[in-house]
Amino acid sequence: MPRTPEQIQQEIDAARESLGATLDELAFRTNPQRLADQGKAKVQEFLQSPPGIAIVGVVGLTVTFVVTRKVVRRIRHTDRPRVEPVVTYRREPKVTYRRVR
Repeated sequence: MPRTPEQIQQEIDAARESLGATLDELAFRTNPQRLADQGKAKVQEFLQSPPGIAIVGVVGLTVTFVVTRKVVRRIRHTDRPRVEPVVTYRREPKVTYRRVR
């Protein structure tokens, strides 16, 4: 049985609606702002869980340790004068130190 022009037009309209719905769904799924918000929510949820809190604590302590160590080493190396030993031999060997610039 041959199709009438109205039936063909209805099929075309139905296909167009279906394609439009599919494109809308794809646009929704790939929306960058929605994906960013979803990722942000997942990260916040993880960081509020016990393993996330532990990881944040360990990272914080590590950063504090490294920064403190660098500061202390810098202070020690700038305040300490450089010296070299000078050995003199009279009756007994005597070691004294003099500054080197």
